[in-house]
Amino acid sequence: MSLALSTTERSELIARHQGAIDGSLKTKLITIGVIAGMVALFVYALTTFELDFWRIINGFSSLGKFVVLMLPPDPGSLTRAIIFVKALFETIAIAFLGTILAAILAFPLGFLAAKNVVANRIVHFLARRSLDTVRGVDALIWALIWVNVVGLGPFAGMLAIMTSDLGAFGKLYSEAIESADKKAVEGVTSSGGNKLHEIRFGLIPQVLPVIASQVLYFIESNTRSSTIIGIVGAGGIGLHLAETIRTLEWQQASFVILLVLVAVSVIDLISNRLRFAIIGKRAV
Repeated sequence: MSLALSTTERSELIARHQGAIDGSLKTKLITIGVIAGMVALFVYALTTFELDFWRIINGFSSLGKFVVLMLPPDPGSLTRAIIFVKALFETIAIAFLGTILAAILAFPLGFLAAKNVVANRIVHFLARRSLDTVRGVDALIWALIWVNVVGLGPFAGMLAIMTSDLGAFGKLYSEAIESADKKAVEGVTSSGGNKLHEIRFGLIPQVLPVIASQVLYFIESNTRSSTIIGIVGAGGIGLHLAETIRTLEWQQASFVILLVLVAVSVIDLISNRLRFAIIGKRAV
């Protein structure tokens, strides 16, 4: 049996769905408006920021001088090296504990913000906007807030990472839950399961590998973020990095940067292996 359409049938099919083929005027206007807005913003940035590519090129010579001053990396003494290494482990602990606490607290919020779990539009809207509000404040700002609330030290840094990641995890969890396969949930429902059974046996097994992968990535990312928030007094190696730069101890600064790079590389290697183990694939 031939499935080819005749010229008349083809014309009738096109005429019947011409609106879908051409697209709506509203969609076209929105697309044009978004593109025009992005172009206008780009032009505004070029004219306002006074971009000068020759200044960038000439600045490479200054950058080269800084690189020369940083070589070779040298902590200055064994005592300083031990202090830097201890501060590095403190930074890793801040990132790890803050990320884990945020992941745990965001777990129920992710279900609350998912449309396929909470049908009430008001509850869904409030949950999403609350997560967006928390996520919209950078970790460095949260660090400044918590330093003034609980004082200087790693505890403030941990709270800053936890608060910043709470909104991000909640959003990512809700998106993973909303994209889960409905067949598993329908199977639980057809077997007589209630709403809690649908979540426990239909949704959680699907989203758990995704959530675990996201948590592992954030631990690696937050190791770098913890370095930055340490500059404002939230503990970790960031304070030592700021001090070495302020006192022009460039070799010590490069030693601290090298420690952070090594730590991030090791964490990335470990998290990649764990991630592939969780999703059932073998790391190459």
